[in-house]
Amino acid sequence: MDAALRDPAEALAPPSKLRRRMPLRFRRAVPGGRFFDVMGDRSFGGRFRAVRRLVCAALWTLIAIPIQAVLLLLPGRGKITFARLYWRGICFLIGMRLRVVGDRSTAPRTLYLANHSSWLDILVLGATLEAAFVSKAEVGKWPLIGTVARLGRTVFVSRDRRRTGNEANEMRDRLGTGDSLILFPEGTSSDGTRVLPFRSSFLAVADAAEVIHPVSVAYDRLGGLPACRRDRPVFAWYGDMSIAPHAWRLCRHAGLRVTILLHDPLDSSAVPNRKVLTAAAEATVAEGAAMLRQNREPKPLHLQAALPA
Repeated sequence: MDAALRDPAEALAPPSKLRRRMPLRFRRAVPGGRFFDVMGDRSFGGRFRAVRRLVCAALWTLIAIPIQAVLLLLPGRGKITFARLYWRGICFLIGMRLRVVGDRSTAPRTLYLANHSSWLDILVLGATLEAAFVSKAEVGKWPLIGTVARLGRTVFVSRDRRRTGNEANEMRDRLGTGDSLILFPEGTSSDGTRVLPFRSSFLAVADAAEVIHPVSVAYDRLGGLPACRRDRPVFAWYGDMSIAPHAWRLCRHAGLRVTILLHDPLDSSAVPNRKVLTAAAEATVAEGAAMLRQNREPKPLHLQAALPA
């Protein structure tokens, strides 16, 4: 009768002579404290890496600003060549490795159409292409970044419909002088998992260009390994993100790589109108970006194939 009234847990407990007086304690599989724990979060190394990268990038910018300011006053292509050299230096200093697939356009008055997911697109495309950017007017008011953008001969556009005509004329004038432009037809940055619809109003100056060149950009390596959907926010800058915390978090990582897929260019005279061009360019850029995100072997696509028969 007493055995039936006992607690089940007490009945299942081992005899007192088999019980351990001290609980089991396990040691780390990898010896060392927090700082030398190779299996844990390397926060200390990441912080030092970020500080080193950001400081070096800031110093390189301060050195390059007076050089570019002088080159803007001189004739020739020095200002274009040095701008590309500056962006390549920035990519190197922040640890961003570039992989370019496809041939760069050698024709003057080339209009590059690229997808947009981050402020990093300015760095990697500026380091790859000898062209000026078309950016929103707010960027010109940012401290230091606005100065760099103006020295890079950026064309600023506003969202005011009353100024659309003047800004389009400025873009036509830049193309008429033989300059090439890099345009983001999405109008804003995405989360890096897809390409947003292109806006046909941004391609109103396509007839002033000699060549239309679609470009797909994808950040496909993080820590030396293929980047997955979970890693996209490390690179993508969208919504209400602040650029300083985003840059700090990015620079703490190692093994960064971006792939720039340059598709086959198309003569602007072969495009019937900007509506058709918008749909064809969006399809080409989106297919190329999906190819890179899926870690497939990239190959340039034909914009001509996306045009309706």
